[in-house]
Amino acid sequence: MDTQDRERALERRASLSAAERDRVEQRVSSLLDLLGKAHTMALLREFAFADGPLRFSDIESRLDISPNTLSQRLSELVDRGLLDRQSYDEMPPRVEYRPTDRAEALFPAFGHFHQWAMEYELDYEN
Repeated sequence: MDTQDRERALERRASLSAAERDRVEQRVSSLLDLLGKAHTMALLREFAFADGPLRFSDIESRLDISPNTLSQRLSELVDRGLLDRQSYDEMPPRVEYRPTDRAEALFPAFGHFHQWAMEYELDYEN
């Protein structure tokens, strides 16, 4: 975050009433709790850089996630309004997942993470 972005964020936060600030901070906490679950960020990253909808098998082949965990995370993201699930009446059954507008609003963060990774590296203490 550059200095101007930080200043705008501080101004925006200061402009909120105490009740509004509490509501926003609760939403941020809920979002971070969801994103902090195993594989959720990797899963959303796949959607952020995908050219279209993804099927379970597409995601499973790209990420090293057990099918049960993948199914659980997809369900959570659908339930929380970040993914839409579309099932087709075909044989074999076909299900596709698409990001919602709410999820797409998070996707610029992945660009920021990649930019950060091009410039920096985490220090590891051994």
